[in-house]
Amino acid sequence: MIKMKKQKTAILDIGSNTIRLVIYSYDERRGLREFENIKTVARLRTYIQTNGEMSEEGIELLQKILLSFRQMLDDYDVQEVFVKATAAVRQASNQNEILKRMKKETGLEIDVLTEEEEAYFGFVAVSHSVPTESAVTIDIGGGSTEITYFKEKKLQKTHSFPFGVVSLKQHFMQGDRMTSVEKEQLALFTEAQFRSLPWLNGLKLPVIGIGGSARNIAQIDQQRKEYPFSSVHQYKMKVHDVITLSDTLSDLSIEELKKIEGLSSDRADIIIPALEVFRALMKVVKSEEFMFSGKGLREGIMLNRILQMHPEELNKHEVFKHSSETLAAEYEINLKEARHLQFLARKIYLECVKNRIIEQSPANLLLLERAASLFYLGEYIDADSASQHTFYILTNRSIDGLEHLDRLRLALVASYKNKDTFKVYAAPFEQWIEKGELKSLRELGAILKFAYGLNGSKRSIVNDLSIESSQDGVRMKIFVSGNAMAEEYQAGKQKKHLERLCKCEVTLEFVMKDGDSHD
Repeated sequence: MIKMKKQKTAILDIGSNTIRLVIYSYDERRGLREFENIKTVARLRTYIQTNGEMSEEGIELLQKILLSFRQMLDDYDVQEVFVKATAAVRQASNQNEILKRMKKETGLEIDVLTEEEEAYFGFVAVSHSVPTESAVTIDIGGGSTEITYFKEKKLQKTHSFPFGVVSLKQHFMQGDRMTSVEKEQLALFTEAQFRSLPWLNGLKLPVIGIGGSARNIAQIDQQRKEYPFSSVHQYKMKVHDVITLSDTLSDLSIEELKKIEGLSSDRADIIIPALEVFRALMKVVKSEEFMFSGKGLREGIMLNRILQMHPEELNKHEVFKHSSETLAAEYEINLKEARHLQFLARKIYLECVKNRIIEQSPANLLLLERAASLFYLGEYIDADSASQHTFYILTNRSIDGLEHLDRLRLALVASYKNKDTFKVYAAPFEQWIEKGELKSLRELGAILKFAYGLNGSKRSIVNDLSIESSQDGVRMKIFVSGNAMAEEYQAGKQKKHLERLCKCEVTLEFVMKDGDSHD
């Protein structure tokens, strides 16, 4: 068997609303990487006739699209292709005829996912890409809606409803805008459907949305709030945000909706049904929070294959650890230096706690160690402006397992240069973080910047350190093995960060292995 890390793998996803081709690569260090994503809107669900068959027009459209994608696969030299179909083909009574014809005319063999498989792959993607331990997921497509409930990252229940945004629009929306009566009928229908599942009622857990409709809703909300982050994966909305969005957009026609920032024009006519489905689900679950997951069915299929071939490489309980390791590999961070920086930063932090310079906080210590693993990753782009690049990358790059506010915290600490630069970076986010926490983050950054100076020669020669406080100030003993000239110089330059933290003079004493020392 050819290992996935040596080849390109494509997922051709035949949905009820869109057909999408996504090409991936995988290796142990950099993880799963998407390097091509092409979609076309087909609305196959609209070609399902009253007798249950997909019409000849719909079959011809599918064939035309698959032939086009087949040519792209040849051009990209893709070695492994998985063609997956969901509700529209699954629900077609002439499914066998469709599969045989596509195999003959395009050479592509279509695997029709069962309802359970579709729900399961969505769960796999979410559980391996978000930090939330327990939640309800919803993946609403054009012709079906998959619901899962997981607890402590273990799948508990799944269900697939035979309705999606396209079919709901067909049944409940007659004109170019949804009337109040149609909206009420849709709400009553979807709520009744969800209440038919006893295990779903009153869970009081977050609802995690998967797929294009959920993505568009998150994007619209970000535009409405002038959200300072660009990525939507792990973006959160409160229940009142969903209600406000539903009430606001319901008054608009399809043409007016097409002008909304964040909303794809090809989803303008189905966004209201999608919003009402999410709203109804949150009501039944008694959920206060909606989160969007940028990882769904296709990623779940790929991750499931990786888990089968390399089960030790992915741990859904340590999502951030895996994503930070792949990020470090992408920006060529030296792992030995990163681990040494983590050791130094942790030691300084604990010594500061011991001497009551700062208050102990397990959350802050964890943040410090995470920031140390990615400190100044922007050096990969330009060493002279490493701080700026680091902050930009970490605030604009989606990081699995790290929610947006935590990502901001990480970026502020991992990019720390000095107090003034910190203030500039933090300024657009003052409404997110209180002054007291900003001060705490600045202190963590100061510790990390000083720790970075203690490895000035990149030789990891500082073995240990200790801090002693007195009325005269703070004395730090730094135990080294080897010539510490570079470390002494860099630590001397950076000790001002510690002095600001301690609010007193800091004296550095380098202690050699043979017992000699230099103040």
